[in-house]
Amino acid sequence: MCGIVGYLGSREAFPVIIKGLQRLEYRGYDSAGVMLYDGSEVRVSKTQGKVFDLKTKAEGEHNTKGFLGIGHTRWATHGVPNDVNAHPHQSNSGRIVAIHNGIIENYAPIQQTLEKRGYTFQSDTDTEVLVNLIEEIQIKEEVSLTKAVRLALNEVVGAYALVVFDASDPSTLVTGRMGSPLAIGVGENEFFVSSDASPFIEFTSNAIYLEDGEMATIRLDKEVAVRKIANEKKVNPFIHELQLSLDEIEKGGYDHFMLKEIYEQPKAIRDTYRGRLNVESGLIKMAGIDNQLDKFLNAKRIIIAACGTSWHAGLVAEYIFEDLARIPVEVEYASEFRYRNPVIGPGDVLIAISQSGETADTLAAIKMAKSRGAFVFGVCNVVGSSIARETHAGAYTHAGPEIGVASTKAFTTQITVLTLIALKLAKEKATISDSEYAHLVKGLASIPSHIETVLQSEAAIKEIAEVYHQSTNSLYLGRGYNFPVALEGALKLKEISYIHAEGYPAAEMKHGPIALIDESMPVFVVAIRKGHYEKVVSNIQEIKSRKGKIIAVVTKGDNQVAELADHCIEIPEIEESLSPMLTTTPLQLLSYHIAILRGCNVDQPRNLAKSVTVE
Repeated sequence: MCGIVGYLGSREAFPVIIKGLQRLEYRGYDSAGVMLYDGSEVRVSKTQGKVFDLKTKAEGEHNTKGFLGIGHTRWATHGVPNDVNAHPHQSNSGRIVAIHNGIIENYAPIQQTLEKRGYTFQSDTDTEVLVNLIEEIQIKEEVSLTKAVRLALNEVVGAYALVVFDASDPSTLVTGRMGSPLAIGVGENEFFVSSDASPFIEFTSNAIYLEDGEMATIRLDKEVAVRKIANEKKVNPFIHELQLSLDEIEKGGYDHFMLKEIYEQPKAIRDTYRGRLNVESGLIKMAGIDNQLDKFLNAKRIIIAACGTSWHAGLVAEYIFEDLARIPVEVEYASEFRYRNPVIGPGDVLIAISQSGETADTLAAIKMAKSRGAFVFGVCNVVGSSIARETHAGAYTHAGPEIGVASTKAFTTQITVLTLIALKLAKEKATISDSEYAHLVKGLASIPSHIETVLQSEAAIKEIAEVYHQSTNSLYLGRGYNFPVALEGALKLKEISYIHAEGYPAAEMKHGPIALIDESMPVFVVAIRKGHYEKVVSNIQEIKSRKGKIIAVVTKGDNQVAELADHCIEIPEIEESLSPMLTTTPLQLLSYHIAILRGCNVDQPRNLAKSVTVE
C-alpha cells in the first residue's frame, strides 16, 4: 500500500526522494515523511497530508542537504494518519531509522517484550516495534546492521518491504522483502530503492527486483549484496533493463491521470494485441498459451481469482470462455478463495488477474492453487511483478503505467488478453465456426478505433454529469456480457465520487432494487442492440413507469431506447462478446466528470490505494 523511496549516492537526496514520493503517491497519501543524513546528523521530518505538505515542512524545519535519505508516503494500517504515526520511525536511540510497507502481524507480543526491557514507543505502528527490535538485536548480539535486520525479520510474521539506515554505518542501506514489492535502481556510483521503478527511471534503466524472502545490503562503491533472509545464503541478483519511459508516468497535458488513462485505452489495447493478433491470417500467437496449450484444452474447468476491477474483468471472461470455448469457469474473489478451503487440484487451471501483479490476496490464491497441483496462469500489467514470477505461465497486458487509483485501461486490456485466449482456445477446440472466428478477430482489432469514436462524446457525457452529480444514490443495470460492466460502472462512481452506487443484472431489479426507484434515482443502463436487448427494453419501461431517470448506453441509431431514456450515449455497433470494452468507456467518463463536479480528487480518492499489498 505505502510508497518507499531511498537514495544513496553523490547527488542531493532530498529532491530525488520528494519527486519519487510524488510519483508513488498513488500507493498512499494520508501522511508522508523523509529522513536525510548529511554525514553528521540524522534529520527526520514527517507530517499528516500529502507529499507537498512534507516538502514544505521539511524545508521549513531544517536544511535539506545530504547525499543519503529515505522517504515514505503512507496508507494507514496500524495507527491513524497523523504526524507521529507517519514514517520514518526511529529506534529509541535515534540511531536506526526505518520505513516499511506491510503489516507485522505479531508486533504486539514483540512490543510487550521490548517494553519489559525498557523500550518506549511514541506511535501506534508496527514499524516502530520492528525498528526497535532491530536495535535490540544489534546491541545484544553485537552484530552488523545487515545481520540484525536478518535476525529481526526471522522473528516477525507478516508482509514487508523494508529499508533500514544506521547512523553508525552511514554509507549503507539494508532492505528486505516479503509479500510487498521492492526494486533497487543501480546507477553509476549511486543506488535507489523504491516500491516500483518510477522514482528512478530518469536516473537509471537498471533495476534489481528482490524476491520474497530476500534482503539486500547496499553500499557505495560496492555491488549490491543479496541474500536469503532465512539462512543468509548469497543470491546472484539479476539486473533488469527497464522499458519504462518518463513520458509514461507524467500527465502529458491532461488534468488528471485518470482522464489520461481513459484516453490511452485505444493505444493500450493495440499494444496488448500487437504481436499476438494477425487479422489477415487470423492467427493468435501467445507464448504463455502456446507453450501450455494442453493445460487449457484438457482443463476440467477454469477458476479465475481476482479483486476489484480485475474481478469484474474475470466475470467478462467467464461469459466469453464458456460461450466461445465451452470451458466451465468459476470466478472467485481472491480474498475469499484463500480462506474457504476450495476444491481445486490437478486438471484445474487458475487464472490470476491483477493490474499491479502484487495484490496480496491474489498472490495467496496462486500459492494455494499451486500447492494443490493446479496449473496457474497470470494476467498482469507490471513486468517482473510477484504474480509474473509466481505463476507457471502468463501474459502481460502492456497497458503501460496506470497511476490513477481507479483502474480504467487495466480493465479493458485485461479483457483484451482474456478475449485473445478464449478465441485461441475456441479455434483449437472448433467450438465456433471459422467464419465466426474470423468475424470476432476483426471485431477485436476494431475496438481501439471504436473507443476513439466513443471518446468524441466526452462533451455530451459531461453535460449528463452536470445533471446528476448531486445524486446520493444510483443503480447500474446490464445483462449478459454487460452485467459485469454495470458492476464496474458502479464501482467507478463509488470510488471517485463517493456516491452510493450498485450494479445489478437488469432482470434482478424486480427482486428488490426496484423498491428504490423514484424521480430522484438515476439508473444507468447498458442497452446495446445485441443479446438480450428486448428484455433490457422491458426493464427500462419498468423503471420509467416508476419515474426513474434513465441514462442509457446504446448502439448508434437505436431510436427505441432513445424514446424511453432521459439521456443516451451511443457506441458503434459491435458483437456482444466484444462490447464490454466499448460500453465501459462512457461510464468511466461519467464517473470522472461527476467526481470533478463534486470537487473530489479523482486520482487519489479517500481511503484507497492503488495496489493492495496487505490483507
